[in-house]
Amino acid sequence: MAAKITLVDDDQNIVTSVSMALEAEGFEVTSYPDGSAALEGFAINQPDLAVLDIKMPRMDGMELLRRLRASHDFPVIFLTSKDDEIDEMLGLKMGADDYITKPFSQRLLIERIRTILRRVDAVRKKGQKSGPEGEDEGGVLIRGRLKLDPVRHICEWDGKDVRLTVTEFLILEALGHRPGHVKSRDQLMDIAYNDDVYVDDRTIDSHIKRLRKKFRNVDPEFDCIETLYGVGYRYSES
Repeated sequence: MAAKITLVDDDQNIVTSVSMALEAEGFEVTSYPDGSAALEGFAINQPDLAVLDIKMPRMDGMELLRRLRASHDFPVIFLTSKDDEIDEMLGLKMGADDYITKPFSQRLLIERIRTILRRVDAVRKKGQKSGPEGEDEGGVLIRGRLKLDPVRHICEWDGKDVRLTVTEFLILEALGHRPGHVKSRDQLMDIAYNDDVYVDDRTIDSHIKRLRKKFRNVDPEFDCIETLYGVGYRYSES
């Protein structure tokens, strides 16, 4: 069955163009112009994933997510017209799964949707297993105080939760797989983005900056992501 995606945005141009792109990829799409209308719709028709604009009339995306998380656990991607770290941190803390800043690439959004849906499906299948097999931590990456569970999209540092976007998680996972080995910006871009999505190397620098900031929020002494100027980045296991 086609995955059901719901778009909630008061910009009809975005809704129309993104809907067409998603439907061309085989998704079933519904849309709402604001959070209030969406909340009523979700009570009748729950999607597999929702894409929410933050700034909307009647009920904004933050309030909509807060109400959704009281009774629904389907994944959510936020869209925002502001590159605002406060909005990002608050949204992820409230239970959003990723965060994309406008203007955005439709191909990037589609890739993020597919990545999140694959992880949701993997968690569901793993949860259906019984006995010790269902409790297996296969695939979990542990590097010193860092723990990454790519199936459940969980990141922990010293047992403390660190909320990461999908892009940040992919970059950190790539660095953590081979501690001490340098990854160039081009290599990290290939890992974090589909080939059809153009980003420059400053985008990777921005993600690294945010990764460090998030880890230093739980550990001010965090220094495991090292910069090799003119070369790239590496993870140094502590």
